[in-house]
Amino acid sequence: MAGISEAFQTHVAGGLTTLCRCWLVTRSDGVRFGFTDHDRDLRFESAAEGEAGLLFRAGTGLTARSLQQATGLAVDNTEALGALSDAAIREEEIEAGRFDGAEVRCWLVNWADVSVRWLQFRGSFGQIRRAGGAFEAELRGLTEALNQPMGRIYQKPCTAVLGDGACRFDMTTPGYALELAAEEIREGQYFSFAALPGFEPNWFTSGRLTVMSGAAKGLWGWIKQNRQQAGRLGQDASAPDPNAEHRQLTLWEPLRATVQPGDRLHLAAGCDKRLKTCRLKFNNGVNFQGFPDIPGEDWVMSVPRQSGTNTGGSRR
Repeated sequence: MAGISEAFQTHVAGGLTTLCRCWLVTRSDGVRFGFTDHDRDLRFESAAEGEAGLLFRAGTGLTARSLQQATGLAVDNTEALGALSDAAIREEEIEAGRFDGAEVRCWLVNWADVSVRWLQFRGSFGQIRRAGGAFEAELRGLTEALNQPMGRIYQKPCTAVLGDGACRFDMTTPGYALELAAEEIREGQYFSFAALPGFEPNWFTSGRLTVMSGAAKGLWGWIKQNRQQAGRLGQDASAPDPNAEHRQLTLWEPLRATVQPGDRLHLAAGCDKRLKTCRLKFNNGVNFQGFPDIPGEDWVMSVPRQSGTNTGGSRR
């Protein structure tokens, strides 16, 4: 029984056990939740494991189906079932995506002596389903990450994400980001601002909008379109105010929480992954991660010609 302490083995071998399960859910924003299926709250005091003082609450309605674990590269699978409540996991938080990919750890704990425990499972939330005031979350083991594609992709556009370790562009450079208050929002997807001096139309297209405050704090979305035009959202298009230019911004998908006027937003400049944009807009051509000179599909379909020079040289 690898990873099990001698004290835990001794307790199990005794025949009469006082075991329960405890779960720790850590969201990507750092918020942590502790749950147990015991009939009273438990608290871990082990600073070495990073759970010092964390309370595992009873009565939250969280249970787990049978845990499937295997050796090798097989993905460990189980499911967590629970009730939605303000004291534990709220429905609006699941709807906003705050629990997507959350880290999950599950222990078997001797509730009579919580220092005697076994970390039975470690992984993350997969698909989460909601129905009838309850939720059902798929749990994925650590080997799930090994199912992801790895390696370089040979394509014309850049494969890096703007500002990451491959791109190396400093996103704190003045002129490439802007923090401002939300003014007018519709459906969590369409935003309208007063004209943004110093930023060209479409400067933020393909960029990123991040909510810095309010109910949607921490959520973000990719910017589909960012253009300058007359009139506000919802204004009669047939009679816009010709003297009032406003910046219209559209996300690819609506944010899954409410954004109110006055909430702080962070806009990051967009990159369309072309070498020309990398060189001229960001002065970062030396770190371009694409292959702009790869022949296109028309080269694959080319055939010999009777006219012209057929030397086998460049087609350009």
